[in-house]
Amino acid sequence: MSATTETRETREPQAINHHKSPKSHILLTLAAWLCGLLFALPVVWMIITSFHKEEDAATNPPSVFAPLSLDGYRSFFDAGPWPPLLNSLTASVLSTILVLLLAFPAAYALSIRPVKAWTDVLFFFLSTKMLPIVAGILPIYLFAQKANLLDNIWLLIILYTSMNLPIAVWMLRSFLAEVPVEMLEAAQVDGASLTMTLRKVIAPVVMPGIAAAALICFIFSWNELLLARVLTGTVAGTAPVFLTGFVTSQGLFLAKVCAASFVVSLPVLAAGFAAQDKLVQGLSMGAVK
Repeated sequence: MSATTETRETREPQAINHHKSPKSHILLTLAAWLCGLLFALPVVWMIITSFHKEEDAATNPPSVFAPLSLDGYRSFFDAGPWPPLLNSLTASVLSTILVLLLAFPAAYALSIRPVKAWTDVLFFFLSTKMLPIVAGILPIYLFAQKANLLDNIWLLIILYTSMNLPIAVWMLRSFLAEVPVEMLEAAQVDGASLTMTLRKVIAPVVMPGIAAAALICFIFSWNELLLARVLTGTVAGTAPVFLTGFVTSQGLFLAKVCAASFVVSLPVLAAGFAAQDKLVQGLSMGAVK
């Protein structure tokens, strides 16, 4: 009896020590807020600068409490930003849809029903991201020139799809690997086809992962500049290309660039805010076994 009591007394303090103290929770919370503020500070600074006049934005150090002005936003909207914004939206949305349609069955074949040498396939997908875009821009430009695809939005859609496809396959494969095998076996017993299994059984389970992959692909497509700068002109120019037009060698431009950057980043911020629950849940899938 004394041995049992002694054992309990020695084990109970050890169990209590595993719980974090309120002080450690406060420190972790403060650290998280500090990291968040450090990441948000450049964005806040950009927004504040966008509401200043050019002469106030160009002072060194910057005049934070200078009078507010909407001149930067007037210059942005007077320049006609709607066609480039529409081009960016079209290329980003359509390429993201194509990426998901191609990446989802590929991830299924590499995780739930693995093909032969699936590790080699994954390495091949990853190796396509090792070549810098600038290294392949010349052959892409020559091909687009010969095929009469310069300044064509469909060329950007194809390139953005191929650019984001390896990332989506890797992400979706990690999410699909967490799907319980029992669900697939139950669907097979019920006579579900492969298409129905993917659409009605697997897709709802990994929807947070799909949302996370879609948002990341959308952000990468929306922010892409080099391909759009080289391969487009006046017809298919995107929002980042339009934004660079405010940087000139003559005169002041900082307030206009900040205003344009804020407006151009609004669709990405809105998409991230709308899908934040799915995004956090999707990015944390597989982290806890």
